[in-house]
This record gives sequence, structure tokens and C-alpha cells, in this order.
Amino acid sequence: MKNNKKKIILMLIAVIGIIMFYNTNAYAAPNNGNFPQLNISLGDGQSSPQNYVGNIKILIFLTILSLLPSIVIMVTSFTRIIVTFSFLKTAMGIQQAVPNQVLVGLALFLTIFIMRPVYDEMNTNGIQPYLENKITQEEAMDKASQPLKQFMLKQTREKDLELFVDIGNVDKDNLTKENIPLTTLIPAFVISELKTSFQIGFLIYLPFIVIDMVVSSVLMSMGMFMLPPTMISLPFKLILFVMVDGWYLLVKSLIQSFGG
Repeated sequence: MKNNKKKIILMLIAVIGIIMFYNTNAYAAPNNGNFPQLNISLGDGQSSPQNYVGNIKILIFLTILSLLPSIVIMVTSFTRIIVTFSFLKTAMGIQQAVPNQVLVGLALFLTIFIMRPVYDEMNTNGIQPYLENKITQEEAMDKASQPLKQFMLKQTREKDLELFVDIGNVDKDNLTKENIPLTTLIPAFVISELKTSFQIGFLIYLPFIVIDMVVSSVLMSMGMFMLPPTMISLPFKLILFVMVDGWYLLVKSLIQSFGG
């Protein structure tokens, strides 16, 4: 043990001696005093202006793609349809029976069906000529937006449109259906759609409220105060909705409300 300890001590002394007598040079800066130059460049230095324009177009396309859900909700028939479906679920008391994904999917495909003529006109007048380099980007946006403006103007109440025209200080003398700004038309269209969907929801509520009142009166007359009326009225609501073919009537009314 003593020999081992002596060997370890001798090895430590040897290592310390080597570190002390070993000469190293440490530099805080390069010996010549010149710092390396930092050069940052985009691309390979051979990109043409056309390539940059193409990249900007791709960026604009991706931006529009990220905003597409909001655009679909705000400027199409989707708002009226999905709000009406929500009123139907609440009136019937079937919040958990019908998944929201089913109603959203149905509303989305109904929106595609209703908006197809508008899209065809937008594609014919604006998108295809632009892709064929027959018109400029500004002309394409203007011609493509005209069918959408006509659709929204047809569904927008004059009172709602005048509200945003007055608030936005839009020149009424030179205002036409073709040059009305989308920033003025879209919010007016949305509140008009909400009002229309609320009116439809009121009509949907009436028959189901009558069923709830009748069931509640019968239960109270029989002294069944502890039995929830909604539990008894739900089957009657379902039977009524199925007997009158409710989904057919509701979808038909929604499509016809847009002039389809």
C-alpha cells in the first residue's frame, strides 16, 4: 500500500512539473490584427429579378392559403349554414348526438355546391386569363372579385351596407357595385348573414318549444316533478323531425335562400 501511495504521489508531482514548465502562447486576437470579414448573400449571387418576383408570388400564395379558412367563412354561404345547424342542435337538445365535425363537413360541402357558379365565373374571367398571361395581376384580382361582390351584395341588406359606408367615409357619389371596397362589403355581408341565420333559427325553435311546453304541462299534471322534461320531449322532437323530413326541408330552404 505504501509503495502504491508513493507511486501516485510521484506521478502527480511529475504531471505538475510538466504543466509548469510547458510553454504555451494564448492570443486574444489574430497575430496580424485583422479580423475576418463577414459576408452574407442570398442565393448564389446569380439570381435574376424574375426569380425574385417568382419567389414573392409564392410567398403571396402561401399567405393567401393560410388565410383561406377565414376567407371561406367570411365571404361565402358557410356562416349562414353553420349557424343554422347550431340552432337546430340546440333546439332539439342533441348537442352530443350529432358531432360537430359532421355538421361542419356538411356545411362545407353545401357551401361548395352553392358557391360553384360564383367560382366558375371567377375562374373564367380572372384566374385563367391571368395564368395564360393575357391580363395583369391587378386586372385578374379585379375581374375575379366582381362575381364574389355580386353574390355578397345580393345577400347584404342595404341598411347594413350603409352603416359601413358611412363609418368608412366612402365616397357615395362615385360608389358603384363594381368599385365598392371589399373591406366595406365583407363586414356588412357577415352581419346580414348572422341576422338571416338568427331569423331561420327562430323559426326552427318554434315547433320544438311547443313540444317542450306540452310535455312539461303533462308531467306537472301527473305530478312527475323529478322527471326531466327534456328526457321525455327528445323522442317526440326526433319523431317530428323525421316525419316532416327535416333535413331535406332545412337544406332545401338554405339553398333556396341564396337564390339556388
